[in-house]
Amino acid sequence: MEKGNNAAVNVSDWIDGKKFSGYQVSVIVLCALVALLDGFDTAVISFVAPEIARIWDIDATLFTPVFSMGLFGLMLGALIFGTLADKIGRKNVIIASTFIFGLFSILTVLSNNLTQLILFRFLTGLGLGGALPNIIALTAEYSPKRLRATMVSLTFIGVPAGSLIGGFITAHIISSLGWKSIFYLGGILPMLLGFVLIFALPESIRFHAAKGASSGKAIRIMRRIDPAEKLDEKVRLIISEQKAEGFTVKHLFGGNRARNTLLLWIVFFMNLLVMYFLINWMPTVLKAAGFPIEKAIIASTMMQCGGIIGGILASRIGDRGNPRKILVRFYLLAAVSVAAIGLANNLALLMVIILVAGFSVIGSQFIINGLAASIYPTNIRSTGVGWALGIGRIGSIIGPAVGGIILSLKWGTAGMYLVGAIPAVFAAIAVLLLSINSQKDG
Repeated sequence: MEKGNNAAVNVSDWIDGKKFSGYQVSVIVLCALVALLDGFDTAVISFVAPEIARIWDIDATLFTPVFSMGLFGLMLGALIFGTLADKIGRKNVIIASTFIFGLFSILTVLSNNLTQLILFRFLTGLGLGGALPNIIALTAEYSPKRLRATMVSLTFIGVPAGSLIGGFITAHIISSLGWKSIFYLGGILPMLLGFVLIFALPESIRFHAAKGASSGKAIRIMRRIDPAEKLDEKVRLIISEQKAEGFTVKHLFGGNRARNTLLLWIVFFMNLLVMYFLINWMPTVLKAAGFPIEKAIIASTMMQCGGIIGGILASRIGDRGNPRKILVRFYLLAAVSVAAIGLANNLALLMVIILVAGFSVIGSQFIINGLAASIYPTNIRSTGVGWALGIGRIGSIIGPAVGGIILSLKWGTAGMYLVGAIPAVFAAIAVLLLSINSQKDG
């Protein structure tokens, strides 16, 4: 039935009541492709660092600022572009971010010293950090509530999958084509995808409604989701959420959200600290332990394999179970498995333990991404997810720095990974407190 000019359609209820369509699947796939290339470009620096250190004849511990400044760029990108997207739209920011990290990945090959490498990794990080919170927000806003956590998790699978693919590609071509070939690949593919996004990626319908506009474009998108329902292009689109006025970030602490926001930031901080502690230094540590660079890279990719498995499991947990209770178990498993990495005495056992660590650490990230998207309403969702990721990126900066300090102190592999297990324990405590607050609010 066609709705007249004076009719109003609640977009959130409309999406929740519809069958999940092929058009929505295409949006999720495009977001997952961005996540895939995001994961590739974020991780490859850790894979090529030992080879660059060998070619430039420098100590591997000097790569601490390279890792940290790249992640600092991710933090700023998440904070800046997450907030900006709540003002100008998800689509524009996703496209811009994709072009930014593609361009500066290509320009990374111009690096002839650590200072230049630090600069290009920082600039690449700005784009990488800007893309992730917005593809999470867009995925959440195109998904019905019953499937939202699943879709967000499936999109985020692209990040560890991209890192996994990057590891295998690097291991097979770094010896023959050199480290620069990895950055050419990591730049050209996002640039190509960026052009596809211009024409194929739609803006969020909920974003249009949150801005209080009756948009012909939004109505045409809704017709593509459900061609059987005729909608007049002048129908009013509404959402059952208040419009966020002024400085969007302040709304993260309004409406009894302050406690949950702060605890969520702690969880993101601790999770990304331990994740990037592991990701950035593992190839270097394994190479120093006597493994050939190719095997060190392959062993490191087992973390991403475990992350994908954990993410698939998490995608069902978020919609069917209590994600907070599951998170506590994930973080306790993470603490045990990370500590055990330093005790493994052969490659086969090491790969199994790394797989479990990836399952629990990266799998937890899937769950908290969906949790963040569910805590905040449409009008501040990109801001909420962006700031949670941005604060988490502070942890991701500190993680590699801590690893570099431990390496320089020569505490040994066992001591290094015992320290790396501590943040997972703190994350478990924060989730417990988040659960208590949720019960009080409920």
